Amino acid sequence: MTGSRKLLAATVLGGAIISLGLGQRALEGATATAAVDAPTFDVDPFWPQPLPNHWIMGSVIGVGVDARDHVFIVHRQQTLNARTEVGSAATPPLAECCAAAPPVLEFAPDGKLVNSWGGPGEGYTWPESNHGISIDGKDNVWIGGNGQGDSHILKFSHDGKLLMQIGVPGRGANSSSMDSFGRVAKVSFDNAANEAYVSDGYSNKRVAVLDMNTGAVKRYWGAYGNKPDDANLGPYNPDAPLAQQFRNPVHCAEPSTDGFVYVCDRPNNRIQVFQKDGKFVKEARIAPRTLGDGSVWDIAFSRDAGQKYIYLADGRNEKVYVMDRQSLEILTSFGDGGRQPGQFFAVHSIATDSKGNIYTTETYEGKRLQKFTYRGLAPVTSKNRGVPWPGRR
Repeated sequence: MTGSRKLLAATVLGGAIISLGLGQRALEGATATAAVDAPTFDVDPFWPQPLPNHWIMGSVIGVGVDARDHVFIVHRQQTLNARTEVGSAATPPLAECCAAAPPVLEFAPDGKLVNSWGGPGEGYTWPESNHGISIDGKDNVWIGGNGQGDSHILKFSHDGKLLMQIGVPGRGANSSSMDSFGRVAKVSFDNAANEAYVSDGYSNKRVAVLDMNTGAVKRYWGAYGNKPDDANLGPYNPDAPLAQQFRNPVHCAEPSTDGFVYVCDRPNNRIQVFQKDGKFVKEARIAPRTLGDGSVWDIAFSRDAGQKYIYLADGRNEKVYVMDRQSLEILTSFGDGGRQPGQFFAVHSIATDSKGNIYTTETYEGKRLQKFTYRGLAPVTSKNRGVPWPGRR
């Protein structure tokens, strides 16, 4: 090869290398620009603090947060094993430990138990199987139930004084009823409008909206805004056409600050979004091949002004999804099945405090309350972060 040809070849090769490098940097820049940020969390393995009096919790079936960031849970005493878990409550006692804690427990932000109450009392019927606990804008406490006779809702003051029993216990399924409910999963609030949104629920197949002062039913709707139908739809089939009614249970109905309601159609594996008058807007299917208990158990919104993110508890796949609220896109998730901190056994309910921390409860044999500390936004590097152990990224 002549000198001029060698020089030309070197020039062409050098240009190609430079172009390749520039192209690679441009590609990397585009990838970096396209990276999505999402909230990150670490489990707090030392929260809550140990309970006094050798108390333990049964299936923890609801969680709510008040204006002071006190965390309320409701659990089921009857789910504790008489022989292996509550020996001190036996007659005669089997051992020093343990006994069922009162059904409602209130924890301060540091995890210390500061109050407890609940159970049967004068003037009301405690649910056969309490389900869900929610704190309204006046720090009142609302509790539902999914036992066979639980067709009512209880409203208490912050410290457990009965304010109102809404509905009549012992009624059957009737999704058109204006004076009773069908095994309520949870109550949520539009405090500005003085309205309570009831996910109604385990027998009925509707969202019902109540006046928070009187308990009167103002309106209700079923899936896609249809008139609810109590007919049994049979088991969920992921390959069948989408069901035009909710399946039981309708497990949450969360109003957002910008005028929408996000409904957990749990065994149908979908979130349905409505206007507050019940007009259907859109839906998203979550892990649609999940069978049995389904994937959409409960949701909480992030505490920024725009409620940019949804946190979705999936008690069948044992994780919490972090979603973009507007697009309903799953950005990432955390958690795994197991009994160590940051793992889940039937993660059931979810709530956030004013600092953005997440609280979760576990039902069935899970019997636990956990705190996940908000660590700010970070680029998403995995669709599933796994167990959010402190320091692990």
